[in-house]
Amino acid sequence: MASPASTAADHVPTPPQDGIGDRLSDLAAAPGKGSVRIAAHLRQVIVDGLFAYGEQLPTERQLAEAFAASRTTLRRALERLEENGLVTRRVGSGTYVDYQGTGGETDIAEVTSPLELMEVRLAVEPHISRLAVRNATPRDLERIAAALARIEGAGADADRFSRGDQDFHLALAEGTHNPLMVDIMRQINGVRSHAQWHATKDKILSPARIREYNRQHRALFEALRRRDGEAMAKIMAAHLAKARDDLLGADSA
Repeated sequence: MASPASTAADHVPTPPQDGIGDRLSDLAAAPGKGSVRIAAHLRQVIVDGLFAYGEQLPTERQLAEAFAASRTTLRRALERLEENGLVTRRVGSGTYVDYQGTGGETDIAEVTSPLELMEVRLAVEPHISRLAVRNATPRDLERIAAALARIEGAGADADRFSRGDQDFHLALAEGTHNPLMVDIMRQINGVRSHAQWHATKDKILSPARIREYNRQHRALFEALRRRDGEAMAKIMAAHLAKARDDLLGADSA
C-alpha cells in the first residue's frame, strides 16, 4: 500500500494482492451489468475498503469476467470512477485506487437523499450557468457541445443518458474555470453514481422525460452560446426543478 504522503500516480505497479479471487467473487454478486451499475458497485467496494488506497485493481479482463460484462462496458465504468476521483488509470500499467477514507468517516453519498442532492444542485448550478457564460472559452463550448451530442444520441437508453447527463453538467462547471465549482460538481456526480440512485433513476427516466430533459439541455447550450447568463440560469433552475418534481413523483408512486 502507498504511504499517506504518496499518490496513486506515484505508486509502483504491483500485482493485485493475495485473496483477489475471493474479492472478485464478491464483485460477481453485483446486480446489473450496465456501466453505471458497475461503476456504482466498484465505487462502494472502494469506499468500504475492499480495495485500499494506492492498490491496483484487477485487470480489465478480470473485472469484465467478474461482472459478466464486455470490456467496453467495463472501461466506461472505470472512466466514471476516474472522473469522480476514485481511481487513477495508467496506460500500460493498470488502474489504482485514488480514494483515501479515514476510519469512522461517513460516506456522504450514503447519507444524502435524492431530494437533498436536488436542493444542493438548485442552489449551485444556476450560478454555475452564470459563471460559464462569463468565462467559457471557445474550446469549452466545443467540449460542452460534444457532451450535449452524446446525451442527445443516447435515445431512450437510461444508462447512456445518465452518464452523458453527468458529463454535460460537469462540462458546464469546467467552463466556469473555477476549480472549487468543478470540485463541487464532481462531488455531486459522485453522489449521483451511488447505488441507491439506480432504482429511482429507472423509475424517472422514461423516454418522454429523457426527451424533455434533452430539450432543456439544448436550451441551456443555446443560452450559453448567446452569452445570456440570466436566461441560462433561469433555464437551469427550471430544468432542476422539473427533475426534483419528477423525483418526488417517483417517490410517491
